Amino acid sequence: MNTPFDEKPRRPGLFASLRASFLTGLVVIAPIGLTIWLIWTLFGWVDGFVLPLIPSRFNPEEYVGINLRGLGVIFFLVFTILVGWIAKGLIGRSLIRFAETLVDRTPVVRSIYSGIKQIAETVFAQSERSFERACLVQYPRKGIWAIGFISTKAKGEIATRAETMGDLVSVFVPTTPNPTSGFLLYFPEEDVVELDMSIEDAAKLVISAGLVYPPEKAGGKPQVEPVRKAS
Repeated sequence: MNTPFDEKPRRPGLFASLRASFLTGLVVIAPIGLTIWLIWTLFGWVDGFVLPLIPSRFNPEEYVGINLRGLGVIFFLVFTILVGWIAKGLIGRSLIRFAETLVDRTPVVRSIYSGIKQIAETVFAQSERSFERACLVQYPRKGIWAIGFISTKAKGEIATRAETMGDLVSVFVPTTPNPTSGFLLYFPEEDVVELDMSIEDAAKLVISAGLVYPPEKAGGKPQVEPVRKAS
């Protein structure tokens, strides 16, 4: 309860109001501006690499007379789709196997090619090898919880040699703020707590260092449950 002797709260001055408006404007402009700048820069980098490889008679810039930003990206997408379509055919698969046989016989090139191929297949290949759900695990010790991504159940020698009574689950525990690096850990299935949040929401939580939480679902906080064994 205020009394007549209490000082009235001071209204923010003009400088404070301008400062608050400026910071709010930065919050709005910075993500949009950085996104546009990154896309514009990426298009320019691809154009600078692709356009010099295109014959001048097929380059629309020779007829228009202006720089068409993003034209190299279009050529690159068309070329990549064409290569992928050919590679899925019988002739394409035969040519790729023949080329890889020659590469395997070259010592230095073999190591470079195999490493790049594994990275490309991991990042770009559309297969079942993807994270299934987000989860909570006690790491690096009990009582400390970390967000992880469930990949698959342990198989082969890892599953047979591990001293555990139940199944093992492979969990990728990412680092902050770079979720592409982290640790591959194997946990007993009963120690993995599966989350309702999506992989994207869990990644945002990791990148933001716990500042960006996913919105709560209707009916209260998201529920968590242990991983259910596949029937």
